Amino acid sequence: MGLTKDHIVDSIRNRLGLPKIKSAKIVESILEIIKKKLENGEDVLISGFGKFCVKDKRQRRGRNPQTGEDLTLGERKVLIFRCSTVLRERIKGK
Repeated sequence: MGLTKDHIVDSIRNRLGLPKIKSAKIVESILEIIKKKLENGEDVLISGFGKFCVKDKRQRRGRNPQTGEDLTLGERKVLIFRCSTVLRERIKGK
């Protein structure tokens, strides 16, 4: 099982000694700020962690894997995460 929002809340509660409700409000507030910025098409840079970017994907040709039928995939927005150099080095174990 990966990291969940509840794990983050518990970590904040343990490290800062805050009540669980207050820790949950902090996490929710941070996530809401990030969501709003991304909805507006703005990038979110968290130093030492990485950058979340919203990118436009153009219309393109595709194929239905079940039927093999050609189709057109419409324009859409996708969320991209780019890892910071600091985090990349920590993951590599340097």
